[in-house]
Amino acid sequence: MRPQKGGGRSGGIDTVGRSRSRRRALQAVYAMQLSGVDARNAIAQFAHEQAHEVADLEYFEDLVRGVETHRRDLDAALQPFLDRPIAEVDPIERAMLRIAAYELRHRIDVPYRVVIDEALKTVKRFGSEHGHTYVNGVLDHAAVEWRAAEVQSARG
Repeated sequence: MRPQKGGGRSGGIDTVGRSRSRRRALQAVYAMQLSGVDARNAIAQFAHEQAHEVADLEYFEDLVRGVETHRRDLDAALQPFLDRPIAEVDPIERAMLRIAAYELRHRIDVPYRVVIDEALKTVKRFGSEHGHTYVNGVLDHAAVEWRAAEVQSARG
């Protein structure tokens, strides 16, 4: 992991770099959804730009590969929290839901609040006008089920 200039570290994690990695991962997963390109090619397409942003390249690659590897399981796990089939969710919101679901289910090192907060920031920037509201509702419900002990502890 590369040090981040000017801070941005929390508990040894480069939070600024991870935020950038999530944005790039969103772009890569979005491209995978639209073009059908696999993770290896999507990573190659975005990795060069990713490296120049002093982001966490390893984290970016893990997110993109994780979504590709676990897509069917992630979609099935998300479905109970959706009001429509996942294929009908806006492509940006769908990509972000998949990334956040991967983090919630497979990256326990990332607190659920960070996953949700980062997903919302990213969707606000790239998604539809109210897409963040939808994503927030889905991820809040998913976190309660998938990370029950952590959520309960945080809510005191």
